[in-house]
Amino acid sequence: MIATSGDRLLAVHAVAALRASLIPRALVVTPNLPEAAALLEHAPAHSEAEMEEQARALLGLGAQSVLIKGGHGEGAESVDLLIDATSVTRFAAMRIATRNTHGSGCTLSSAIAAGLAKGLDLKAAARDAKAYVTAAIASADVLRIGHGHGPLHHFHELWRKL
Repeated sequence: MIATSGDRLLAVHAVAALRASLIPRALVVTPNLPEAAALLEHAPAHSEAEMEEQARALLGLGAQSVLIKGGHGEGAESVDLLIDATSVTRFAAMRIATRNTHGSGCTLSSAIAAGLAKGLDLKAAARDAKAYVTAAIASADVLRIGHGHGPLHHFHELWRKL
């Protein structure tokens, strides 16, 4: 919905359709802090307590679970919270100083889907996806592609073996 640059990736009028038609069908929604705020018409969360509160509001829209991503937050750690009706699971990684984060949200969602397809439960898939994205961001500064926010390094493990 909203890129790291702040650019909207989804038309404002489409947000209502997302709330009404897509979120109620989702096993998991993975908004970053600005996206969660836009979906709820609130200010972005600034603490883990506010992240949890917004995630619970998104559960109220019908999603089975919410992984609210804290990469846009501040502090030494980047914290994501996976919340469902009965539990809160915290995934934290040291924040990495880089501009190469383009595609990190899409990569995280795709990695979760891949983990689910491999038979992992949602918590394990989210944990593995967070680890993969963190490593891909940590490795990304070797890439010099494009302008602005560069991509994370999706193939970092393969490149180390070459």
